[in-house]
Amino acid sequence: MAAQAEFAKQQELNFRLLSDPDGSAAAKYDVLPAKARFTKRVTFVIDDKGVLRHVDEAVKVKTHGEDVVALVKKLRG
Repeated sequence: MAAQAEFAKQQELNFRLLSDPDGSAAAKYDVLPAKARFTKRVTFVIDDKGVLRHVDEAVKVKTHGEDVVALVKKLRG
């Protein structure tokens, strides 16, 4: 989506953002509760080979950015 592409450009992100307007990805990752409009807050860390490395189901909004950075650094060794 154009808005996400612009956000990624402004933030100089070096990874892709997922847009899921029909909810199909949320359904596949089982993060869309029954009869809910919105997904649960879950972060999936997927490496460059497409391997799921970590699932965070206890997202702390205030520290999430820093938490993810620390996790990725730890996973990289």
